[in-house]
Amino acid sequence: MLEFVGRLDHQVKVRGYRIELGEIEQALLEHPAVREGIVVVREDGLDNKQLVAYVVAVQDQEPVGEWQATLRAYLGERLPDYMVPSHFVLLEALPLTANGKVDRRALPDPHLRAEQGLHHPQGPIEELLAGIWQELLHVPVISSHDHFFTLGGHSLLAMQVVARIRQQLGLELPLRTLFEAPTLAALSQRVQQQLRAEPQELLPPLQPFARSAPPPLSFAQERLWFLEQLEPGQPTYHVPLILRLHGQLDPAALQASWHLLEARHEGLRLRIETHEGQAVQGLLPVGSSPLLHLDLSGLSPQERESELRRLARAEIHHPFDLVRGPLWRLRLLRLEAEDWVLLLMMHHIITDGWSMQVLLHELSQAYLAQQHGRTLSLPALPIQYADYALWQRQWLQGARLEAQLAYWRERLAGLEPLQLPTDHPRPSVQSSRGARQVLHLSVSLQQQLQALSRQEGVTLFMTLLAGWLLVLQRYSGQSDVAVGTPIANRSQAELEGLLGFFVNTLVLRCQLEGQANLRQLLAQVREVTLGAYSHQEVPFERVVEALQPERELNRSPLFQVMFAGQQEVLPQQSWEGITLQGEDPELDVAKFDLTLGVAESEQGIEAALEYNTNLFEPATVKRM
Repeated sequence: MLEFVGRLDHQVKVRGYRIELGEIEQALLEHPAVREGIVVVREDGLDNKQLVAYVVAVQDQEPVGEWQATLRAYLGERLPDYMVPSHFVLLEALPLTANGKVDRRALPDPHLRAEQGLHHPQGPIEELLAGIWQELLHVPVISSHDHFFTLGGHSLLAMQVVARIRQQLGLELPLRTLFEAPTLAALSQRVQQQLRAEPQELLPPLQPFARSAPPPLSFAQERLWFLEQLEPGQPTYHVPLILRLHGQLDPAALQASWHLLEARHEGLRLRIETHEGQAVQGLLPVGSSPLLHLDLSGLSPQERESELRRLARAEIHHPFDLVRGPLWRLRLLRLEAEDWVLLLMMHHIITDGWSMQVLLHELSQAYLAQQHGRTLSLPALPIQYADYALWQRQWLQGARLEAQLAYWRERLAGLEPLQLPTDHPRPSVQSSRGARQVLHLSVSLQQQLQALSRQEGVTLFMTLLAGWLLVLQRYSGQSDVAVGTPIANRSQAELEGLLGFFVNTLVLRCQLEGQANLRQLLAQVREVTLGAYSHQEVPFERVVEALQPERELNRSPLFQVMFAGQQEVLPQQSWEGITLQGEDPELDVAKFDLTLGVAESEQGIEAALEYNTNLFEPATVKRM
């Protein structure tokens, strides 16, 4: 059977979605005020693709007033959100070629014609918010009626919006406000209402502290230090990164670039010291450990790949000495004249997923600076990680801490462990032996899930979480299900460019019994997730201390299953003649019974299920 899906030259990909432009044009022409219409894809200066609709109005029914918002709402009722154009441009006539066809190259730049039908931000608050959206969403022009999530926003970016509002307006805006008022105009109204309300108690400013004594560990670091004392040398909290590089790489320039980052980020020089009986942060000098360089070019291709896998596994399992440091290792392998592999191993106590993004960006900038003989030009860091640790301990105490903990005591009261049927008896002591199964979900399914999410006012993360909860309910037979989820925990703008261990773990608990339909379940997941996000500052270990669950050595406290929305650490990129591609390491560790990680890409959704091999067999995991 053959299925006609449209002309190939009218199919485009925007933000990972395959879109048939003719379908949008057909819906546009069905509006009574539209005589002619065409939809094209335009790129801004940041390589972001956007849909633009060019409209010729019916003469006796010309759109007036809020015509752009009217057309956007009209299409929004008939098409998925990702197919609704970002811009509408009103023309007197469509430009034509000599053959009478639409001359697409002659269509005007939508941003040059933005004054037609575009509702510019009104007043200083809307203008300030528009500037924040432009910076974070990489959209050059923002209208008052633009929708944050339609423009590509998600929970992580929403947190950055809240952080910018706090920084620029001194306002503690709840994260849920952006979900309840997702258009620029509606958000501006909510911000102005809150500014007119009673004064709020703000967090103390995040700024450098005087170092009269060695700074303490952060609460999260303190927990990993404690776990290291219980089980020294375990690879559970090792964070590997494998990069394949092709081109004329300069190892000396790479080494010098890494030294520049060591000097810039104290976290890369961290080691753990003891001061007055307490673990504190100590610093190593820059250049304490060299870039280890190994030439494998004399081996056959098959031998090289085998040795590469062996070295990567050895690096993953080789323990770190947290007292001596450094807490990273860097090894460069030469495969051929222009083929290299960079193995970077870091301990979680100095990094997290966000940090890896920052690290790779700054390493690329440092390497290019070295190649061109210029000074590294990056914005100065407002603080170091030690300042964050001091700030955290300054404010997270007393009444503030108790108010946050009260939420978690109420939310997690009476929580029972998840009783999943396992293939093997649970051992007396929890083991970290693990393996992974990977599943790819198609682009078509990804688009349908995105459309459902936007229709119900939730994020894709929330929709996938709801599905995962239903799977866990099915296998456990329990209607009261809780999972853990990592959160970046960078609610202050000063933390965005800093390397360090900031990520926190939240417990998301849902009651699945009595949910009559998917819509009700998504609404509950949305409320649970936003409530947890609003209390994310309390370290997980403090929540455990407050609830004092019955501790068992063979299972983690409060939750046994993790759900993680992952960001791609390294999409393919280049450093002026050198291409870089990330490669998944062969991990054989599992922190929890099960961990489902989901990541979006242009190829669809990749779901990786990490499982404890002491509990589950591969065949069981595949059936999930």
